[in-house]
Amino acid sequence: MDERATIPLDAETKAAERPHDHHDELRLWLRLFTCTTLIEGEVRRRLREKFDVTLPRFDLMAQLDRAPNGMTLGELSGRMMVSNGNVTGLVERLTAQGLIDRKPSPKDRRVQIVRLTAEGRRFFRAIARANADWIAEVFADLTPAEMDALMLLLAKTKASTRRAIAKEVAR
Repeated sequence: MDERATIPLDAETKAAERPHDHHDELRLWLRLFTCTTLIEGEVRRRLREKFDVTLPRFDLMAQLDRAPNGMTLGELSGRMMVSNGNVTGLVERLTAQGLIDRKPSPKDRRVQIVRLTAEGRRFFRAIARANADWIAEVFADLTPAEMDALMLLLAKTKASTRRAIAKEVAR
């Protein structure tokens, strides 16, 4: 009998020696994906029903709330990891609602600086408080120790993912 058949393989060895045997990794990925999809779907639903706002608009306002002096469209695009075109559309809709304003940069008139209006800041902060409560409700069944353990495991997962991406890019 092959001695290796009785020794559990680590993920790297499994990938090299048994490329079609990734049952545990696939189950974990599907579990993470399902949790993310469920939580995001519920957040989207509540934002829409309670505040008539989309998740991308909420995300854009969240970025601007952290930047009281405003941001350029390019900075917003980079932070939100979406195209300039997507940001432009969101900015136009939020400007029309009076929640943000945009002004030319004093350094370069071609560049627009976008910031929350006073009304936009009040509106965003009300949404943010409700969102924090919703997220707390989602994780209510986890103890503080379980949340800490999950945070550590997800940090390790994030680092592992970044290493795998860097390895692939280096090829």
